[in-house]
Amino acid sequence: MRSSNPVFSRRGFSRDNGHAGFNAAPQAGGPAVGTNPYATNPYAPQQGTQYGAGSQAPARTDVMTIDDVVTRTGMTLGTVVLTAVLSWVLLPVDEANLGKSYGIAIGAALVALVLSLIQSFKRKPTPALILAYAAFEGVFLGVISSAVSTYIAPGVVMQAVLGTMAVFAGVLFAYKMRWIRVTRRFYGFVMAAAMGFVFLMVANMLFSVFGGGDGLGFRSGALGIIFGIVGIILGACFLALDFKQVEDGVAYGAPREESWLAAFGLTLTLVWIYLEMLRLLSILQGND
Repeated sequence: MRSSNPVFSRRGFSRDNGHAGFNAAPQAGGPAVGTNPYATNPYAPQQGTQYGAGSQAPARTDVMTIDDVVTRTGMTLGTVVLTAVLSWVLLPVDEANLGKSYGIAIGAALVALVLSLIQSFKRKPTPALILAYAAFEGVFLGVISSAVSTYIAPGVVMQAVLGTMAVFAGVLFAYKMRWIRVTRRFYGFVMAAAMGFVFLMVANMLFSVFGGGDGLGFRSGALGIIFGIVGIILGACFLALDFKQVEDGVAYGAPREESWLAAFGLTLTLVWIYLEMLRLLSILQGND
């Protein structure tokens, strides 16, 4: 199983001929015997440990832990938040600076997209690349959030932030309680739904650009509300996939450097949820 999120091509923790990817992931309760992608590593858990029976192997000191994931995720999200705040303050969206700020935001979004795609196809995580993505993503989010708060729905940004945090906490709790079980069927359903969602959003954008107005109407009115809710639900599903990726990486003894992949994936997913939450709340507040 390959882990995923809105980029659709982010790599997981298991290995297949040297390439990172989700391959033969364990089911809930621990890795299955014979499927550990790090079994060829002399320091990976061998038979006789908690994953099997047999000889003991020396303890590794460079394996990924939950603390590593939390630290790297904090650094990545912290970069997003810092640059978002700075862009909000330094790139005002008043009438005199609106065009300039929007231009910088669009440029930052494109750079962030390119950096995220480069990292998604790299065999190993590059911390500088991931943090650069976070910085440019923060610039985009800061300007867009400022514009929405100024011209569309004052106060909605804090609501979107709190909503994103609530979704994260809710999915984490449900995952830890095993109310959500990430299986191949779950993965396939989420991927199919996500690709359909993105296809419709791209079609709506193209119709909006070339036909004017709101395109197919997927981002306003009743349809906008429905698609906003669907987008948030998909984001929650991506979070469950990310949590599964982290859980398997720790259980398999993934290298510590791959905690950056977890941070990268979680950041992508949280940005997705925040944008969908911001859009949904803006529509709701605009309909009041």
